[in-house]
Amino acid sequence: MINFKIESHLQKAVLSAYPDADPTRILIRPCPDPKFGDYQCNSLMNLAKGMKKNPRDVAAEVLKHLDLGGLGDSPEVAGPGFLNFRISRNALSHVMNEAFKGEHLFYRKPEAVKSFVVDFSSPNVAKTMHVGHIRSTILGESISRTLRLLGHSVVSDNHIGDWGTQFGKLLYGWKSILDREALERKPVEEMERVYKAVNQQCEQDETVLEACRNELVRLQSGDTENRKIWESMIQLSRGEFDRIYQRMDVGFDVTLGESFYNDRLISLVNELEDAGIAEESKGARMVFFNDHPELKNNPAMVRKKDGAANYMTTDLATLEYREKTWQPDEVIYVTDSRQQLHFKQLFAAYRRWKPDTKVKLTHAWFGSILGEDGKPFKTRTGKTIRLSLLLDESIERAREIIEQKNSELPEESKEDISREIGLGAVKYADLLQNRQTDYTFSWEKMLALNGNTAPYLQYAYTRIRSIFRRIDPEDWKTIVAQGKSEDLIILEREEEFQLAKQLIHFGLVLEKVIEECRPNHLCSYLYELAGCFARFYEHCPVLKAEPAEKRSRLAICDLTAKVLCQGLNLLGINTVEQM
Repeated sequence: MINFKIESHLQKAVLSAYPDADPTRILIRPCPDPKFGDYQCNSLMNLAKGMKKNPRDVAAEVLKHLDLGGLGDSPEVAGPGFLNFRISRNALSHVMNEAFKGEHLFYRKPEAVKSFVVDFSSPNVAKTMHVGHIRSTILGESISRTLRLLGHSVVSDNHIGDWGTQFGKLLYGWKSILDREALERKPVEEMERVYKAVNQQCEQDETVLEACRNELVRLQSGDTENRKIWESMIQLSRGEFDRIYQRMDVGFDVTLGESFYNDRLISLVNELEDAGIAEESKGARMVFFNDHPELKNNPAMVRKKDGAANYMTTDLATLEYREKTWQPDEVIYVTDSRQQLHFKQLFAAYRRWKPDTKVKLTHAWFGSILGEDGKPFKTRTGKTIRLSLLLDESIERAREIIEQKNSELPEESKEDISREIGLGAVKYADLLQNRQTDYTFSWEKMLALNGNTAPYLQYAYTRIRSIFRRIDPEDWKTIVAQGKSEDLIILEREEEFQLAKQLIHFGLVLEKVIEECRPNHLCSYLYELAGCFARFYEHCPVLKAEPAEKRSRLAICDLTAKVLCQGLNLLGINTVEQM
């Protein structure tokens, strides 16, 4: 692909001019302003800074050794030392024909494949999944899919909350006020009701609170009855979680809850104490960060005064297990912004405990979903919105739109299309945002058929597919077969050229998604791609073109549809053949 080939030629030129330079730091990216070129490199300025030379002089020296081999014109040196590249139409046509032959889809797999653990979703047992879980779930799934597409090894882990003091109250309530029929109908909702009722009793009656503590002690001591009830709670909860994940097309490689690490916690804290990492403070065991300015006043507790472990202890054990079991190059945690301090403490404590670790630790945190009143998104009565109900409503609203736009569709098609549009709209509205910002939830915006929405992109895909429904399938098979041995794609019109340039940026965008854990880059790219295609389709007749042009433009349409489909799939969004 052109961008990677240009980058390779540039890296070779830098090495020829400056043999001690690190070529992996010489990168090109799409030019921010197209009027200056197609690609840009600003890496030479850092190279010049390290050598204490003028960046423009360094750029000029590199250009003496640069041969692009017909990929484009000789780059221009601009500003303080930028290199701006313009690619040739012939080179771009060649890349397009390679893609049509099936050699690539404008992205490459890295020479050095890495391994990742991605921790996301993580609901609590005996609690319904609510709207707050959607960001972690779909962000984590999208990041995992993108990593896998680019050839990396991924272990996705749903670290569910299946241990803690709340189970004392749940066990007490299970034995005293559980409605078996309600449990059978809606298990998680019934367990949630039981917990709230017992929690209220505890506030009013100290003897109930003491009874709950006793139930918890029995569970932690391995009591057979309580253990069996606890396992039932987990099984029922996971069944409910899995139904939601199935609806959302989300999957996990492993689901290792907090309880999985219980046997490691006591010895872990002892190790921290023996190493002088954890210290006694008012009866508790703390890790202080006196050498860490940001955490100096925020020590991490690893054992409570009563001897119990906490989230920090469990997360340290979890991270140790992940490193030993999967040897990842990077562990990515996808949680909300409120946990930023916790993960800063976790990463600092782990590196002090395991000073030789090479694993990269990333907290891909995100902001909140707000209602139109600017406050956290809740029901009108102030209750947290259940995720299942949110998905139901999105599908229902999509169904209403389909009834208005295309009421003659068969009933089964309406159901399938409304499901894909409704679920896609919710996912895309979330992924479109910079994950570190809050955003306002709006049904009207997310389900719109115009603007930067999933329905608009799904419609763009169906619009392309409709072109192929108007030609003889055998004719298309002939064109595909011909394209495997001949170069069919020609880029004569400016709209063809611009669409092709947008297509070849796909791989760079995917790499940016991984680098920053931000699928919003992919959303923006797909929206721009759909816009490029709309302009191409308006100015470049496809089915009424002359035979050579027709073949070329059909091939361009096919590649655009494939990139749209692949891009949406990475966002967890399915395409539909008609809307």
